[in-house]
Amino acid sequence: MRFSILLLAAMLLGTAQADTLPNLGDPAQVVLSAQQEKQLGEAIMREIRASSFYLDDPQVVDYVNALGYRLVAHSSDAAQAFEFFVINEPSINAFALPGGFIGVHTGLIVNAQSESELAAVLAHEIGHVTQRHIARLFQQQKQAGLASLAGIALAILAARSSPDLANAALAGSQYATTQTQLNFTRDNEREADRVGLQVLERSGFDPYAMPLFLERLQRAYRLYETNAPSYARTHPLTYERIADVQSRVETMRYRQVPDSLDFQLVRARLQVMGSAPRDAVERFDDILREKKTVSEIPARYGLTLALLEAKNLERAQREAALLRQEAPNDPMVLGLVARVRAASGDPNGALALYAEGVKRFPRRRALIFGYAEALLDARQPQAALQVTTDAIRLLPPDARLYRLQAQSYAAMGQRLQQHRAQAEAYLLMGSLRAAIEQLQIGLKSGDGDYFELSSAEARLRELTALDIESRRRR
Repeated sequence: MRFSILLLAAMLLGTAQADTLPNLGDPAQVVLSAQQEKQLGEAIMREIRASSFYLDDPQVVDYVNALGYRLVAHSSDAAQAFEFFVINEPSINAFALPGGFIGVHTGLIVNAQSESELAAVLAHEIGHVTQRHIARLFQQQKQAGLASLAGIALAILAARSSPDLANAALAGSQYATTQTQLNFTRDNEREADRVGLQVLERSGFDPYAMPLFLERLQRAYRLYETNAPSYARTHPLTYERIADVQSRVETMRYRQVPDSLDFQLVRARLQVMGSAPRDAVERFDDILREKKTVSEIPARYGLTLALLEAKNLERAQREAALLRQEAPNDPMVLGLVARVRAASGDPNGALALYAEGVKRFPRRRALIFGYAEALLDARQPQAALQVTTDAIRLLPPDARLYRLQAQSYAAMGQRLQQHRAQAEAYLLMGSLRAAIEQLQIGLKSGDGDYFELSSAEARLRELTALDIESRRRR
């Protein structure tokens, strides 16, 4: 997956024409415009979404985006579009891509010792985006030529996800002054720390979490340099950098910020996903039996999920009932209890819970997905179509929503609309040619009214033109 990202970046930059770059007469300007950054980021994200590393778990992704946008609302550029996504890897890392895309490794979420620590890392990455560090690096090296700029892009994008790939990208590029580049990225890190601390404090989190996190990673790096946390290698940890953060924090008011329930539930969820179901059952059983936690809710959530994954439905029902009593108003709990009811042969009970959850939490994708799937299982495609259509209007573009919409249309026998929705799903998954083929199949299906046919034909022309342009760039 990562190698394809690097190749894509090289293709996008290496085939660029000099006359398409903005005027560099003003030293305050940058080589990449905001629009070019966004286009590059979107192209990279299409590759990431199609990879096995991309974690498409709505509970986890919704939480990370909610946390991210809480921070963005207090940044210097709240109008900047952001998207937070999750990479399913146990390493402790996070990275920013061009155009406001910020990736978080599951290992960072699981190993963060507080929600403020996780927020500190996201605030740091937000600082990279709002300060336009990638574009500024291109500006610094504008005399090196486009081939060298492509090499810099490879190194930056690789460093954000894998230090080994970063080294390979640097070795393979034609850029000779590597040390200058690395020094510039260290400057970026210090600036992102400064901006991130401000965002962290304004958002109501504990600013002291940032130096605590950096110090812990630095100790791990010194002790286990060959197996150190990825974040320590991709975000250079120098004594000067940590000292600077500490001195800034000393001027800020200390606040004790409790972790949110969603943070605790997401960590429990990832712990179950990262281990065998039986091992997870033993882990959370031990936590509850030995009372190793202040709140039993996250441990019972993890236990219920692990029991469900282990197909121990009888006990899962008992734990789900207790969980619902302990946290009746949490959307993640509602979704899990509904899943247990559906798996246990109570489809009506699951539908009732999903309906309640979607009404109370209309932006929670896990509840929407579960509700639409339960409606389809109950042979209520018209209701499922209404749920997915309402969600598509309300939420950012989502491939799974379009897939569920396509299934709803298929169950209703509306083939043109089925293939139209499936085309949008393929497009979001990075398969432009598959999207075009779906539209072509739909237009040959023989159904659809005049307006539906006209809309599908217009969309086909639009995607065909995009495909031609993409092939021309190659």
